[in-house]
Amino acid sequence: MKKIKIKINGKKISCEAGKTILAVAKENGFSIPHLCHDPRLEPFGSCRLCLVEVKGAKNYLPACSAKITDGMEIITDSVTLHDIRKTLLELIISDHGLDCLVCEKTGRCKLQDLAYQFGVDEKRFEGAKSFYKVEDFNPFIERDYSKCIVCGRCVRICEDVQGVNVYGFVNRGFNVVATTPFDMPLLETDCELCGQCVSTCPVGALTEKKSLGKGRIWELKKTDTVCTYCGVGCNLEVYTKSNEIVRVTAKKKKAPNHGNLCIKGRFCYEFVNHKDRLTKPLIKKNGRFKEASWDEALDVVVKNFKKIKKENGADSIAGISSAKTTNEENYLFQ
Repeated sequence: MKKIKIKINGKKISCEAGKTILAVAKENGFSIPHLCHDPRLEPFGSCRLCLVEVKGAKNYLPACSAKITDGMEIITDSVTLHDIRKTLLELIISDHGLDCLVCEKTGRCKLQDLAYQFGVDEKRFEGAKSFYKVEDFNPFIERDYSKCIVCGRCVRICEDVQGVNVYGFVNRGFNVVATTPFDMPLLETDCELCGQCVSTCPVGALTEKKSLGKGRIWELKKTDTVCTYCGVGCNLEVYTKSNEIVRVTAKKKKAPNHGNLCIKGRFCYEFVNHKDRLTKPLIKKNGRFKEASWDEALDVVVKNFKKIKKENGADSIAGISSAKTTNEENYLFQ
């Protein structure tokens, strides 16, 4: 890729052509606020918080979608930009619930973080507030569109990444919201309940039902691991409290899934702490299963394999492999 030279806040930078201002700024340690951007999605430029100054440009440019050009000189922060961003945040919050004390997203809400950073006064723009009562009886996703900031991330990830198109923009002007057709429950749409919309939502409009009331983000222990449901090997971030799984996410910049998960990987983790889960091998004695050590169990397997092979030949032994194991394990199983 062709290298070009630009300046960000006076710092000379050599970078690859074709990248966005936001991408290059992040790579070089410059923070630019944003709400509608997700690295998994094509730039949208709806929140306008990432506006930057570019020398010679007549208008401010959205860093998430504007591409760098050779010799470009960029200012990512100034008194004017700070005031613009603060005003935009105040406008967003003027029609946003302020129940942060009980909101499930507290501590991991992008809007909350930016409001704190810019010292936003929620009383500057007072007026009507949107209210949506959404009753959705699906088991995994909580929807509260009173908190929707119309960033479009749920719409785009469902369309561009999942290819399901469950969400869309409904109504116009003040009443616009990103929701399902006719506000239908998710179970009545083509929704796969994968939770991709939850993973990208920057506020509390979409959250995990199974995590409700189980702990704030700073109370949880995060462990990086690999999903065991199939052989893809998706990376997982498992959040636990008191030795119980509370929620599961994935790193957006880590292969092979880059933050994307299916319904099983994201929501189906009860088996870990289930009371009926086997924790020791079982051997049938006198018609009943009894707990045994691994050495005892493997000795029984070896003994019977040898007996079957001796009496009927090696071809009389077969096995069933599984998509839940890795490719390497399936290869060894041969």
